[in-house]
Amino acid sequence: MEQLTIGDYTLTWLQGGVTHLDGGAMFGVVPKPLWSKLYPANENNQIELRSDPILVQGKGKNFLIEAGLGNDRFSKKQLRNYAITEESFIIEGLDTMGLSPDDIDGVLMTHMHFDHCAGLVHKEEEKDVPFFKNAVIYTSEIEWEETRNPNIRSKNTYWEQNWKPIEHQVQTFKQQTEVLPGITMIHTGGHSAGHSIVTIEQGEDMLIHMADIMGTHAHKNVLWVMAFDDYPMDSIEAKRKWMDIGYNNEAWFSFYHDYKYRAIQFDGQGEIKRSITREI
Repeated sequence: MEQLTIGDYTLTWLQGGVTHLDGGAMFGVVPKPLWSKLYPANENNQIELRSDPILVQGKGKNFLIEAGLGNDRFSKKQLRNYAITEESFIIEGLDTMGLSPDDIDGVLMTHMHFDHCAGLVHKEEEKDVPFFKNAVIYTSEIEWEETRNPNIRSKNTYWEQNWKPIEHQVQTFKQQTEVLPGITMIHTGGHSAGHSIVTIEQGEDMLIHMADIMGTHAHKNVLWVMAFDDYPMDSIEAKRKWMDIGYNNEAWFSFYHDYKYRAIQFDGQGEIKRSITREI
């Protein structure tokens, strides 16, 4: 498993599952001859998208960024439609760290779309129950409201089976919240109305988890946003702001969905200075 140290915190990427979604949808109005130079597609025009949570350890706590696809959370039709070729190996990954799901203290949910939150729940004796039963689940107030009351568009991704069993664990925030010293969730909107990013700042070290407003390394261009974004101009503005902050601080940018990169450190000109690639 790949790791990165940011100050007092160690980040470890777990295996949370794999979907394959339409490349055109993932890159919006960007023509395929442009995006396909940076991100490969299969014969069905689908691109590989990981759903790999990041274990953050430090200050005596174990936190996750995102929750993965879980296991047995999708119907046969959904497995086909989302081209899910791998489900979660989080238990196995945690076991290699000497941990179990019960040891997770908090889960930072940038948003509650199914590919980020399905892993919050699993079945015990045919009943849906929390997978991380001792964790506080953090998400923005706006995101939590839409999760429970989706509109005609968002109901396709906010599923009651993924939030109802864990609603007693959820802690919301308005604009931002510091969940651990130096680890902050910040509401941006864009991909969804309640979408948030996560920043980790320790001395001169900085990491920015942009989540789905920069879903892969190929979305580096501030204008390259997903057709899935509910508020694309908000995505663009948030990307412009936080990528500028990241470049000026030579921050690491971490990824949940990228098939190749776990994290990239850009220099002041936005060129790759260092990177961590996924072991295959």
